[in-house]
Amino acid sequence: MSVRVKICGITNLADAQAALAAGADALGFVFVPGTPRYVTPEQAATIIRELPPFVAKVGLFVDADTRTVAETIARSAVDTIQLHGEETPEFARQFLGAVKVIKAFRVRGPETLAQLPAFADAADALLLDAYVPGMPGGTGARFDWEHAVSAKIGGRPIILAGGLTPVNIVEAVRTVRPYAVDVSSGVEITPGNKDVSKIIAFIRTAKAA
Repeated sequence: MSVRVKICGITNLADAQAALAAGADALGFVFVPGTPRYVTPEQAATIIRELPPFVAKVGLFVDADTRTVAETIARSAVDTIQLHGEETPEFARQFLGAVKVIKAFRVRGPETLAQLPAFADAADALLLDAYVPGMPGGTGARFDWEHAVSAKIGGRPIILAGGLTPVNIVEAVRTVRPYAVDVSSGVEITPGNKDVSKIIAFIRTAKAA
């Protein structure tokens, strides 16, 4: 089975449709105020209403409280949440069943992997991203993919993120063999504005790797 692809940081319908036409399996919406790809739940809902079935709609949060996450899910109609901060297993577990839950980790080194087992029954998948001080994601930085290979031993599906581009995606997929890959800045013109040619190249190359 070919790797699944999530295009994150969607801010408009045209980019969403272009990503799906190119073969994207999931679209990501950033619900983190003050970040360059931020959208409101209502903006996301306007896009999601126009999407075909069988597409995962992922809402990204960073250390939001329970009420904010629950209300955003209801207002936007996302069916998956991606927790990209310091959320605990207990926090993540309360949403299981209502939506799919992805817990993201910013990988500094082997010590990050020690946190993963705690989420074995608190998340449907684990996402590994690069650690950049003060930045929760979307940095374009990459980390040592051997840590992602080690993380697969835990049994949870692994989503690889961080510095992925059409140029390095073949190496990434062949090295890690992840369940899915997640890209944002690697297929952009500017933050929040996608480059359709890069999206097409990224997805085509990833699924053929």
